[in-house]
Amino acid sequence: MASILAVGSVAYDSVKTPFGEVEEVLGGSGTYFSVAASFFTQVDLVACVGEDFRRQDVQFLESRNVDLEGLEVMDGQTFRWKGEYGYDLNERTTLDTQLNVFSDFQPKIPEKDRKSDYVFLGNIDPALQREVISQVQKPQLVACDTMDYWIDGHFESLLETLKYVGILLVNDSEARQLAREANLVKAARKILGWGPGIVVIKRGEYGVLMFQMDHQASLGQGGLPQGGEMSVFGAPAYPLEDVFDPTGAGDSFAGGFMGYLAGVNRSDAQAMRQAIIFGSVLASFSVEKFSLDRLKELTYTEIELRYREFKEMTHFEDFQELPTALPS
Repeated sequence: MASILAVGSVAYDSVKTPFGEVEEVLGGSGTYFSVAASFFTQVDLVACVGEDFRRQDVQFLESRNVDLEGLEVMDGQTFRWKGEYGYDLNERTTLDTQLNVFSDFQPKIPEKDRKSDYVFLGNIDPALQREVISQVQKPQLVACDTMDYWIDGHFESLLETLKYVGILLVNDSEARQLAREANLVKAARKILGWGPGIVVIKRGEYGVLMFQMDHQASLGQGGLPQGGEMSVFGAPAYPLEDVFDPTGAGDSFAGGFMGYLAGVNRSDAQAMRQAIIFGSVLASFSVEKFSLDRLKELTYTEIELRYREFKEMTHFEDFQELPTALPS
């Protein structure tokens, strides 16, 4: 088992969906990622909050095997985000963003975390992502997330970051935007040519696709193969009757995905596919209630059970040869 160094945002969210509304609840990419990953291993979170960050939220994170030595308390207010979803929960409208102390965030990696084998970079400025990588000594696996803001405004900087990344996690619209390709397969192939050995494309209610270069290729700086043939693995989304809040689904997916890899301390093809399912499992639980409420009550037994349900749901036998060939 290996721990994960995670760098991202910790925030207070206000969210409205057709099924309810919450104000000033715990959120942020680093928070969702850390809580999801903590079911598999220890997470060392590097983030910043303001003086208004609630003590009970600190206690909750510490209770979930999240090390907060790298959580910096700065003068000012914690990052705030306010958003609204309609009945199409794949689309959201941002109503208000107040970066507050997050606008001056400069990740400071604790000395003990500079030898981390597994590193996850949340969707912060690509230049800051590279700064984190430069502070870590020979990580075994580096994964990162990004978003449309960085793709549009910091494209060249993001391409430079991808040279040092083993896994890129993005949603389908971000993949198309980044690659300037409408077709996801073509988009993934182009992105793989920029450095990552794996591209994971999250597709919301339509599941997830993982594009990976084969293991006969040369190793890149991010710790995964580059060049060679491309393989594809896909998984559906878990069918849910009740979806209340999709805000942290992508970050929960990333936490389950990276958490499992670090937990088993493997990054071979089999482990990657298993990690995709565990990521999908954590994302499916995350959306069942607002904020982190479902993850707060979740048990590892429930995670294992849903993993097996995924396996049963997607399993099928090889076909049987026809006794007589039909005319062509």
